[in-house]
Amino acid sequence: MLRYTLVRGALLIAGLLVSSVVIFLTLRVLPGDVAQLIAGTQASKETVEALRESLGLNRPLFAQYLDWIGGVFRGDLGTSQLSGASVTEELLEKSRVTVPLGLMALTIALLIAVPFGILSAMLRGRAGGTAMSVGAQAVAAVPVIWAGMILVVVFAHWLGWLPAQGFPRSGWATPDKAFEALLLPALTIGLVEGAMLMRFVRSATFQASDQDFVRTAAAKGLTRRQALVRHGIPAVGLSIVTVLGLQVAGIIVGSVVIEQLFTLPGIGRMLVADVGTRDLIKVQSELLVLTGFVLIVGFVVDLVHHAIDPRQREAA
Repeated sequence: MLRYTLVRGALLIAGLLVSSVVIFLTLRVLPGDVAQLIAGTQASKETVEALRESLGLNRPLFAQYLDWIGGVFRGDLGTSQLSGASVTEELLEKSRVTVPLGLMALTIALLIAVPFGILSAMLRGRAGGTAMSVGAQAVAAVPVIWAGMILVVVFAHWLGWLPAQGFPRSGWATPDKAFEALLLPALTIGLVEGAMLMRFVRSATFQASDQDFVRTAAAKGLTRRQALVRHGIPAVGLSIVTVLGLQVAGIIVGSVVIEQLFTLPGIGRMLVADVGTRDLIKVQSELLVLTGFVLIVGFVVDLVHHAIDPRQREAA
């Protein structure tokens, strides 16, 4: 287990480094000049060049990259080129919205996917199982922004149960209002991601029900459903752990869109605004943090899967 963890940890660090290079170079080929944006359209060429020099934009790209990535490894994500604010502090502040939103969305997705996925598999060939399968496919096909608009119309405008936009200025000092503000956005992401995950759980349950150990348990006197519940569901749990890394990536992408729709002051909304203003240091740090979070979740999922699956331990 220790050797596997060290190997996976080395791959994680390598993945972060490759991602940082790709992010850094991609942002440098995009059109626009932050120095020109700060100086204004009426600024002279000499003024813009002087500003570029003060910001370090005229230095070799390799030197700029080393400064940035060196700061990242020291826990310093840099300073905004526009406001001069610490990127690390701004990310920590915005994460108070984005992280709870992601956790709530993931919880909703699991509460939908696991029980209904298993139940639809158990009702295979019946009207209830078919209805759940068709419903999951229909919801999964809806873009998350459309799902958000529909839920806003239903729960905010028609029923008036939940706020349509915004987040309390007091933040989590008023937890009830903060929770209310995040519930509808989290439900939007959780429904779409839960529908996608439900189809996977249903398929995994099908495969588990056809395994020899389930047939053997049924031959010893258990019903097919009892054999599946006692012996097949743990195998389904391994499959769910495996796919969770992909679900987290989908939730992060959904959060970027949903924070715009619901005007939530989170990392996703800040990222979109910083891309528009060409604040390169902030954008590259924000993208690296989001990418790193996905990679770390995948790393943890791999370790958990390796720890609970004896076949992988034997193979290692």
